[in-house]
Amino acid sequence: MHIPHPTSRTGAARVTLLTEGTYPHSHGGVSVWCDQLVNGMPDIDFEVIAVTGTGREPLVWEIPSHVAEPVSVPMWGPTPAGSPPAGRRRRRLMAAYEGFLTALLDPVQEELFGPALHELARAARDGLLTPALREDRAIRVLTGVWNRPGLTVREARPTLHDAVTATNLLEHALRPLAADPPRRGVAHAVSGGIAALPGLAAHELYGVPLLLTEHGVYLRERYLGYRGAPYRWPVKAVMLGFFRLLAGETYRRAALITPGNRYNRLWEEQGGADPALIRTVYNGVDPAAFPAAGPEPLQPTLSWAGRVDPIKDLETLIRAFALVRERVPEAALRLFGGTPRGGEAYRERCEELARSLGHGDAVTFEGRVEDIRDAYAAGNVVMLSSISEGFPFTLIEAMSCGRATVSTDVGGVREAVGTAGLVVPPRDPEAMAAAALELLTDAPRRAAMGEAARLRVIEQFTLRQTVETFRSIYLELSSGTVPAGVPVPQGAVPSAGRGSVAG
Repeated sequence: MHIPHPTSRTGAARVTLLTEGTYPHSHGGVSVWCDQLVNGMPDIDFEVIAVTGTGREPLVWEIPSHVAEPVSVPMWGPTPAGSPPAGRRRRRLMAAYEGFLTALLDPVQEELFGPALHELARAARDGLLTPALREDRAIRVLTGVWNRPGLTVREARPTLHDAVTATNLLEHALRPLAADPPRRGVAHAVSGGIAALPGLAAHELYGVPLLLTEHGVYLRERYLGYRGAPYRWPVKAVMLGFFRLLAGETYRRAALITPGNRYNRLWEEQGGADPALIRTVYNGVDPAAFPAAGPEPLQPTLSWAGRVDPIKDLETLIRAFALVRERVPEAALRLFGGTPRGGEAYRERCEELARSLGHGDAVTFEGRVEDIRDAYAAGNVVMLSSISEGFPFTLIEAMSCGRATVSTDVGGVREAVGTAGLVVPPRDPEAMAAAALELLTDAPRRAAMGEAARLRVIEQFTLRQTVETFRSIYLELSSGTVPAGVPVPQGAVPSAGRGSVAG
């Protein structure tokens, strides 16, 4: 049953934000971006369908009055109630599931993915998909598919345990299909992947335009994540096939794609997106909310801000810091940000690395800071060591605060920094240490770079530009305007054409 927006206003445009693991249940860059959008557009009615972990996550953002109560879709909560289908419906569903799996594992038959996905979505909305995928028959369907002659995955000799594991992972990943999809307005997926599933259903059922914003490249991050995942290759083949084809389906169905940087566009085009429907819209900050940070600390200090997560590659940063201390023994490294649930082991590994290198006393994990500006002010140089990013808020916030930065060359980092910061290859502690030393040992250069960084933010990356660009896009899509045929709004950057990529 579709629940109408409690604060619906006659004539107000409506947008349903589709999120995964971010707004409004967690902090972080994408959540900040969502909060900026909804607070910047009180004239638009918002709804939120949020894919969460268990469904017990509390709201950590204050929800404005023009935003309906968020709908949580837990991936790992209690198993949804229901009974599997019987008779003709069961045969139809299992046939669709077989086609779905065939598309994931056989490149020749990828065209089966879209129709099969929408058949699975129909079953999910009727409460039939999860019960069906928890039956032995679903496992037999998978073993039958990946043991077909000629499939590469067959050579890895998949086991029954592999089939159970892959089926379980798929069942959880497909749970967002059971959400009641938006029936009008614009469905705005703020990442690729499973957050977009209700938007694909809304487009298929009701013709609701789907807007896709990718801050990082969701598919690339799945590839990175599954590289070290504790699964055998047959399981990875199923899941990475799913994420790859889901990305392609989302790109093809989207009315408009608004990556947070130009780097993402290459992935999107290769995944099937129409270059004419891609508009880069950079993240923005309010320079008045992030003023110049003021005097630097007296002790030479490198600061970092973010969530403690392997994708932030704090191990490379700690190794680089150890090299910095060989030249500047009094230097300190201060790390600001929370540790997500499940990330405690990674933080402990980083702390142990600092101790093993002999610098445990100089590396401090400060936890969440009440005012993020304090994290930037705490350093002479602000560091970013990630192996994957979109257009990181921490970087442009630090730049707005007038701090010199050293960042890894990933995603849209080079687009953000320009010549107002130093950019180094990812996973390269020697290069990172050399850049940090360049700035730590040259105060006039640090000051000039910090001033240039703040000016760059004021000229190119303001929150006002971001909000006005998305307001224009929402209104265009709501009115049925074809985005490719209208001028690019202020703050948006048109696609530079197939095959070219910044950074």
